[in-house]
Amino acid sequence: MEQQDLQCSMQAVEQSCAALHVSDPGIRSSAEATLLAFRKSPHPFYACQYILENSQVATAKFLAAATIQEAAIREWTLISPEEKSRLRSYCLQYVMARVETSEGYILSKILSVVAALLKRGWLEYTQAEKASFLEEVEQAVAGRHGLAAQRFGISLLEALVSEFSLSTASPMGLPAEFHDKCRASLEAGYLQKFYAWAFDASVMVASKALEGQGENQESAICTVAIRLMTQILNWEFRGKLAVLGKSRASTLSSSPASRKSSEQLQLWHDLLVSPAKVTWILNFYEHIHQKGNAWLDLPLSVVVRQLIVLMCSLNGSIFPTDGAGTQEQHLQRLLNCIISWIDPPEYVISAVLAGTSERQTGTLSLLSSLTCGIIKASCVRESEEPSWTYEALEVLLETWTVILQPADLSQKVPLPPSGIEAASAVFQTFVEFEMKLSESSALDEDDADDMAAFSDEAREDRLSAVALIARTVPSVSLSLLTMLVSKCFSEIRQSLGSETTTRCLEQLHWLTILSGHVLADPGEGETPTVPESILAVSAEPATHPAVSLSFALIDVAQQSLDATFRTTLSPRMMEAIVWFFGRWVETYLMPDHAGRGPSSTPSGHEGQEVSVGVLFDGRNALNAAFGKDGGGPAVLEILVRVALTSLTAWRGEQVLQEYVSSRLLPALVRRRNVCVQLLSMGSWQELATVFARQDQMLLSLSDSVQRALSGCLCRSAQGLANADAANQLSRWYVKDLLMPMAASLAEFSGRKDLATFSQQPNVIHQVSCVLERLRGAARETIPRTQKAIFEVGVSIMKPLLVFMEIYKNQPSVVYLLLKYVVVWVDAEVVFLEPKDTTTVFNFCVQLLSVYSAHNIGKVSVSTSRSLQNEAQTEKYKDLRALLQLLTNLSSKDLFDFALHADENPDVAQVVYLGLNIITPLISADLLKYPKLCRQYFTLLMHMLEVYPEKVAKISPEGFSQILGTLEFGLRQQDVEVVNMTLSALGALGVFQYQALCKGDDGLGTQSRTSGGDDVLSHFLKLLMHFLLFEDYSNDLVEPAADALLPLILCNTALFEKLKQELVQRHQDVVSQERVSTAFHSLSKGIEITSTIDRSIRRKFRSNLFVFLNDLRGFLRTR
Repeated sequence: MEQQDLQCSMQAVEQSCAALHVSDPGIRSSAEATLLAFRKSPHPFYACQYILENSQVATAKFLAAATIQEAAIREWTLISPEEKSRLRSYCLQYVMARVETSEGYILSKILSVVAALLKRGWLEYTQAEKASFLEEVEQAVAGRHGLAAQRFGISLLEALVSEFSLSTASPMGLPAEFHDKCRASLEAGYLQKFYAWAFDASVMVASKALEGQGENQESAICTVAIRLMTQILNWEFRGKLAVLGKSRASTLSSSPASRKSSEQLQLWHDLLVSPAKVTWILNFYEHIHQKGNAWLDLPLSVVVRQLIVLMCSLNGSIFPTDGAGTQEQHLQRLLNCIISWIDPPEYVISAVLAGTSERQTGTLSLLSSLTCGIIKASCVRESEEPSWTYEALEVLLETWTVILQPADLSQKVPLPPSGIEAASAVFQTFVEFEMKLSESSALDEDDADDMAAFSDEAREDRLSAVALIARTVPSVSLSLLTMLVSKCFSEIRQSLGSETTTRCLEQLHWLTILSGHVLADPGEGETPTVPESILAVSAEPATHPAVSLSFALIDVAQQSLDATFRTTLSPRMMEAIVWFFGRWVETYLMPDHAGRGPSSTPSGHEGQEVSVGVLFDGRNALNAAFGKDGGGPAVLEILVRVALTSLTAWRGEQVLQEYVSSRLLPALVRRRNVCVQLLSMGSWQELATVFARQDQMLLSLSDSVQRALSGCLCRSAQGLANADAANQLSRWYVKDLLMPMAASLAEFSGRKDLATFSQQPNVIHQVSCVLERLRGAARETIPRTQKAIFEVGVSIMKPLLVFMEIYKNQPSVVYLLLKYVVVWVDAEVVFLEPKDTTTVFNFCVQLLSVYSAHNIGKVSVSTSRSLQNEAQTEKYKDLRALLQLLTNLSSKDLFDFALHADENPDVAQVVYLGLNIITPLISADLLKYPKLCRQYFTLLMHMLEVYPEKVAKISPEGFSQILGTLEFGLRQQDVEVVNMTLSALGALGVFQYQALCKGDDGLGTQSRTSGGDDVLSHFLKLLMHFLLFEDYSNDLVEPAADALLPLILCNTALFEKLKQELVQRHQDVVSQERVSTAFHSLSKGIEITSTIDRSIRRKFRSNLFVFLNDLRGFLRTR
């Protein structure tokens, strides 16, 4: 290009860069078009170099550097080797000449250009060419060309590592396989060298880097060198070189490749964990640490700390498995130095004066003093913006958790006496601090987040960690909590209505929550047991610390029953009490294992009182206090009274009532031995009576409370006598609870003035409450209560159909009705006899017909696009409920597979009718709701796998809708939905293939769209594109193989055409041969028959893995 043309190009670029900042969108758009045209122009290298050397606009220079990279990658095959080398040399010389300037980000960009050019030709260069280039870089890094060149060389290595990493690689329009090969090459042959060069460079300049204020050249060099070391340690190593892996690699074999890997591991070991190198890094930071606070935030200090953190995280095959304890020695070496940086100064000084390097405090004592110090420094309320002390305390508590409860419990060791003292000090300091915080916050008016105080995840984690510490010293911690609870409760009773009462209530609330964490685990998903350390305490029942603390809180709960005293307690305090006992009951109250501990009374004497003078171990003491033959029944009576009072006397306190129904009552009825006691208690009978007579106090409770309460009352039937008459007793008990409500529904539905009567708000409310109660009872169905709950459901079938009709304009009632039927069918379907099944199926068909007749829940495409509309959301719930109903009905065949066909109604026909009703209501917009989407594809998968011939008979519009949803499902991000879609496609393909082999119609007219296209051919194209070019989880390969095989067998001609298209995309013979070979491997070893049996599926899955491994990375570009 002529000088004048180069000047014009530079001016155009500079002007366009300046125009990007103007407010006129037209000018900005024109400038963007100009810059884009410049970047896309052919062979722009001379213009870019001219801009870099002559422009005064930094943005223009940056754009020129980026354009060099983009054009070089784009035109790589058109550029001669000499020009590639010249471009690389130019960039390097440009940086070297300006390394002292302030154009830092421009030089960094040019270095990344060099790295990209090197990577693009990496697989083309010979080993000698790579070695020659890197030798020059090594000399620069070693400081043989001066400090400026040294810093430039290290920065170039940083750019190289970044470019070769898969997560930060630049797009080059090449197969993913190319990027992976470059990564593997750098990892295997060069990363070790880069780390070693960086380490040597940092050692070389370290002494001078510590001079001045860390602003000299040596400090900058040391910073970038150590930053490169951290970058390499953050590399995602693969295979046996996973030095930062979470688990050790498998044992190396004796193959040459394995021996090479073993040698590389040894080199990494020498680089990273040799005592000399680790000690140097630690000593270097020690010198920085000694320079004072002014140095601690400098870039050099930051990167050294990052490096030390990564060294602490080293794991995997870098440590030998010969039992030499190399990893333990490495961690101990790091810990000894790290502790010296945080050890209290007075101990360090006294140690120096004494002429010894030994510390006077152990590690746990130091951890304790740090934790106590941070707790005392915590002045910020939990609801405010977290401070540094908050984060520091989280880290320290996490450290305590790792020590006290290691992931591998076999490595758990008892604490020494000093450790027990340290844990005790932490717990007492924490309690003291929180008590002061609770007292100071008692009179705060902003209590919006009060209810979340003990459910918030972060606070829950903190209290769990503190509880773990408390359990190491149960005698101390539980006694302290007992004393504080008793003190607070005593002050509340002595100062009713005063400001002191408010403060004490706040403290008592917090103590109750903490006590719950210390005494018991949440027991979610498992049976909770008494913590071992509490069981290990031997004491009389009256003096056992867990018993004393429990009775202190039982006393609070009992006093809450007094109407006068109840006015003193706040709803928030009652919530804490109910929460505590909901957690405590399952662990302590009448446990099933009572008396069977290792130190318990012999089994022949269970239930007998332990004679005076016999030593009580923890289990016996707790059993005497809270067991069936001890104080358990009395405590149970109190708790039932607390539940009843909370539901009836604390009107409007929805959170409290939710806690009773979702925590306390479910805990009471979960175990049969407790239910036996419940059913004999007057308080429980009183609760059941109030419930059955539909008392207005209970009817005013929320829907979720109604459901849970009904379920708990019905579930307690498991406590009836275990005899032949037990089922009959359970039947009477449940019917006594539920039949009055069923009768009220029948009475309402039979009224002559139902049309007007049913629309009254109080009637709608009562019908809704009854439906929720029946749903709750159905959800808790057990074998003993099944028959009664079934009879209740049958008795209200006609009323439900009437209500479906009469409440067609009340979507909330329709939804509750549908949800009840869904849960009831789900609970009963496994138990039903053939004649009962017919009754249920006929009812469901009638229900679906009524629903469809009134078009309830149908949403037009135009309105369903507004997914935020609350009214539309309610209607979407209807569809999900109906899908659940059909899924539950379809599962009936799974339970009755052994019966003859004439003994059961046609399940498929019932579900088929349901699909005909529901399918037209489903749209892509509706399927954006995850729960609805999963429910739909669960049903569709089941129907296509079990009854494909029924699905094929659906109306053309409905079948077209199903095909559209299958395509929608294949494009989802939810792995479960895609998995079900693939299973459904595979079932459809198998059905069609087997029909073709037998000469049957199969899909018949449904096999082609209205435009004449084969529907399975369309899905074959979609699935091949999905497997070869899209991102997905490896877990989907097997279900995809099961779907792909029958689609190929149904469309062999199309599959061959797709293969030829992929072959012809490549110009070179080698690539074409590679694609052809991969396709050949897909059918290797598979004998085609009229059936697709398990062995064929298994072989095709294996072939597909090989096929994708050969082609996917080769075909995809990035």
